[in-house]
Amino acid sequence: MNKPSSPAPAACLQSAAAAAAGTPPERHWRIPAAGVIGLAVIFLWMAAAVFGPWMLAADSGDMSDAAVFAPMGGAHWLGTDYLGRDVLSRIVEGARYTVGVALAATLCASVAGTTLALLAAARGGMIDALISRSLDTLVSVPSKMFALLMVAAFGASVSMLVLIAAIVYAPGAYRIARALAVNIGAMDYVTVARTRGEGTWYVMRREILPNIAGPMLSDLGLRFVYVVLLLAGMSFLGVGIQPPDADWGSLVRENIGGLSEAAPAIIAPALAIASLTIAVNLAIDALGGSHRRSE
Repeated sequence: MNKPSSPAPAACLQSAAAAAAGTPPERHWRIPAAGVIGLAVIFLWMAAAVFGPWMLAADSGDMSDAAVFAPMGGAHWLGTDYLGRDVLSRIVEGARYTVGVALAATLCASVAGTTLALLAAARGGMIDALISRSLDTLVSVPSKMFALLMVAAFGASVSMLVLIAAIVYAPGAYRIARALAVNIGAMDYVTVARTRGEGTWYVMRREILPNIAGPMLSDLGLRFVYVVLLLAGMSFLGVGIQPPDADWGSLVRENIGGLSEAAPAIIAPALAIASLTIAVNLAIDALGGSHRRSE
């Protein structure tokens, strides 16, 4: 005598009903709490970078009547810096350079690296070897040394800092994109596209790029963290954003002499750098996991 079969789970019944109706089963996107926190911190600093100079930081560049390295209080929540300026306002204003310059440099590095990788994978042969060996040569130069040489030769303008960071991190984006693109280029549908006479640009844009876009977006977030740390390190060494403008790295450098009497002026911008980099990592991990669970 056969046993009656156990009832199907509710999820299976929903999937079967959706299949019978000709519609795909519903997909649920769930972002962990850590990812929500990371995204909230990112949006907070982006809002500070966009709206801060017209709000809280409107007078951050002016010396106030407050004492130098004044303690935290109602008038100055994080105290004042070495010139008597409000530390909180300086941090908000510094977000414009830390977030803006790093984002611009990261986009330039990723776009350049991905474009060269697509060209190398689509053409192969001598083009692939020439691009790969050229970027390998660039990788062999330490990033900090390369940045210092470029600043010594051309100055420390914002556009030069963006260019330096883009050149330093484009080879990393190229390596990852090329590894992905070479695997995609060996697929049958790419071979069919070449067989029917499609050109290099079509293969790069329509066949390879859509299939590596997801991993490259994740790499974009990680590369943003590296660029933030590079620019902060350069500013701490005095070769980044120049006074009277300041990013978070230069805020640490210019107030380092008051560590014993006004620690918030040094610790607060350092915590801002840490919060941004940690938030980006949390958001990348959360969005990547939610994407995998939805498929």
